[in-house]
Amino acid sequence: MSDEKLLAVVKNDLSVFSKDELLVIELADAMADTPSNISDELYTRLRETFSEEQLLQLGGQLAFENYRARLNRVFDVGSDELYRPQGNV
Repeated sequence: MSDEKLLAVVKNDLSVFSKDELLVIELADAMADTPSNISDELYTRLRETFSEEQLLQLGGQLAFENYRARLNRVFDVGSDELYRPQGNV
């Protein structure tokens, strides 16, 4: 992902993302919710864009990242500050 898109997430400006990327972000948000329920309406929109195999891969990766984020909170693991947007080094 580009620095522009990473920084856009921080600024809550999603205008730089494509329609498909926004759909994946919506899925990620739904999966991070407690409880993590994916509505039939969202699933229908996902199936219009992605194959079943793609959804399995997306869902698996999003679930893994959610797992890592929650595990980090248990042990109060913070950022290692290794990421620096280009131009901000």
